[in-house]
Amino acid sequence: MTPPDLLWLSLTDLSWVVPLPVLVPLSAAGLALALWRHSKAQQIISVVALTVVLLASLTLLIAADQGPVVLDVGNWAAPVGIDLVADRLSTLMLTVSAAVTLCVLIYSLAQGLADGNRGTPVAIFHPTYLVLSAGVANAFLSGDLFNLYVGFEMLLAASYVLLTLGGTGERIRAGTIYVVVSLVSSMVFLLAIGLIYAATGTVNLAQLAIRLPEIDPGVQLVLQLLLLLAFGIKAAIFPLSAWLPDSYPTAPAPVTAVFAGLLTKVGVYAIIRTQTLLFPDGRADTLLMVAALLTMVVGILGAVAQNDIKRLVSFTLVSHIGYMIFGIALSSEQGLGASIFYVAHHITVQTALFLVVGLVERRGGSTSLDQLGGLAKLAPVLAVLFFVPAMNLAGIPPLSGFLGKAGLLQAGVADGGPLALTLVGAGVVTSLLTLYAIVKAWNKAFWQVAPVEPAPMRLPRAMVGSAASLVLLGVSITVVAGPMYDYTQRAAATLRDPDQYIVSVLPDRARGAGVSSEVAEDTPDSELPDEPVEEEDE
Repeated sequence: MTPPDLLWLSLTDLSWVVPLPVLVPLSAAGLALALWRHSKAQQIISVVALTVVLLASLTLLIAADQGPVVLDVGNWAAPVGIDLVADRLSTLMLTVSAAVTLCVLIYSLAQGLADGNRGTPVAIFHPTYLVLSAGVANAFLSGDLFNLYVGFEMLLAASYVLLTLGGTGERIRAGTIYVVVSLVSSMVFLLAIGLIYAATGTVNLAQLAIRLPEIDPGVQLVLQLLLLLAFGIKAAIFPLSAWLPDSYPTAPAPVTAVFAGLLTKVGVYAIIRTQTLLFPDGRADTLLMVAALLTMVVGILGAVAQNDIKRLVSFTLVSHIGYMIFGIALSSEQGLGASIFYVAHHITVQTALFLVVGLVERRGGSTSLDQLGGLAKLAPVLAVLFFVPAMNLAGIPPLSGFLGKAGLLQAGVADGGPLALTLVGAGVVTSLLTLYAIVKAWNKAFWQVAPVEPAPMRLPRAMVGSAASLVLLGVSITVVAGPMYDYTQRAAATLRDPDQYIVSVLPDRARGAGVSSEVAEDTPDSELPDEPVEEEDE
């Protein structure tokens, strides 16, 4: 092949871009750790690495709209090798998460500069934050159940370090609760992987989509419920969500923000992927609808009862996970597309709210609504920054929160079942109660007179700017809601037809037999196996 041909191939075949969101932050984490004495160098490395991740994600987002982009790690084809698969769903999640992690990083850098890095060991923060970013990307791109588990464990290790930064007793206690719950989830997930491998002989998602329907339906249901239990804990679905409101509010504002925006959504993503690809028969839909209903109602009632703004926003996070599960449980293209849209919207809005709450705590000196007040007069820009994502979260027209909820409610009405219609009603009530909780927080923190006026201070511009960037990102989803909703509907159509995913990962006999692409090219057809490995194993 001539050099021009190689250049054209590299420009048209974007499989080399697929591992960059994982490899770049991991490599940068190692470099940042090696330069632990040089905080400025660590900051530059982190910003550059996450910028590259964002650009690579945008590239894959465009490319995946024409079909999944697949990379065989080490040039070993599935199911023997590990695959990274960039389809519409994974690249949309990857792009939104990359934008969020970059904004939160800039916020944290500004906070560290303003505070002189008190209580934040910089040498630890940057490598850990980059590993967290790599774990998120690995989970979104994984085409293999065990590699998905690896992504979750990367998240667990990094998040525990970030959650306990500063070493205060409260953070250690919250971090201990978080890590115990996460380890239980990981053990359930690992047990499910072992049983799935014992039942099917593979952990590759594409091959599992072929083999799982062939095993006993009772065994299928057990495996499905184990995966839902593991992912339900990570996604904070009721009654598996009690750990979240106690863990998140204790962490520094940037850490809480990125946790709220991303970590629960990785669990939701895993539910979407496995339910549509591995268990498309919808046998657990009723269970998911009940879980969605309870998550909505219990979460928002918890938010209404709170008098601490951090805990209030944490409970709204739990509540709105219920909307996403509702869309998944409908098992329709319309519901699934609306759910994906709502996940993308919620990542930006919830992260922005937590960043702004961090600014509220900094300016007002507390997160207790009884001790806050008068911030609309003292910090009008901060008041606007809180108001916009808060209204977006509550689903006020014409913001993206309203559009996402409207799509979910329409899908529920189209379903027409008693449970689906009950969820439609619960969704409306939850939205109204969200508005009530947000208005209560607004009135106490920004409108009413403060019991004690906080000391004058100026908020760091970079912190305000990065929070404002995320608020604008949430608003921009409203501006591009039409094309984005069409994209999520196309993603849902692809998920509802798993053949496209299967063919992309296992397109021919050579790949299906686990032969690397180089071996396949050099081996005559007569020497390749007559039947795929899955046929021989049976």
